[in-house]
Amino acid sequence: MLKQLIVSIACGGSCLYCHLNQQNGLTHLKMDCSLREAELEQIHEENRRLAYQIEQFESPNNLFELARRPEFSHLKHPALQEILTVQEEIACNAK
Repeated sequence: MLKQLIVSIACGGSCLYCHLNQQNGLTHLKMDCSLREAELEQIHEENRRLAYQIEQFESPNNLFELARRPEFSHLKHPALQEILTVQEEIACNAK
C-alpha cells in the first residue's frame, strides 16, 4: 500500500512538473513574441521615416535646388538628339 502511495505521488509530481515546465516554456515564448513585436514596430517606423526622407529628397523642389548648387553646375539636360530609346522587345532579346 505504501509503495502504491509513493508511486502515485511520484507520478503526480512528475505530471505536475511537466505541466509547469510547459507553462514556463509558453511564458518565455509569449515574452519573446512581445519583444519581437516591439522590434518589428520599430523597423516599420524606421521604414516609414526613410520612405518620407526619400520622398522629400526626390521632390521636384529639392531636385531643382540641387541643380542650382555649384557642385552640380556641370550637369545639363540632354538634347533630344542625345536621347536614345530602345523598344522593350529588343532590350529583352539583348540579354
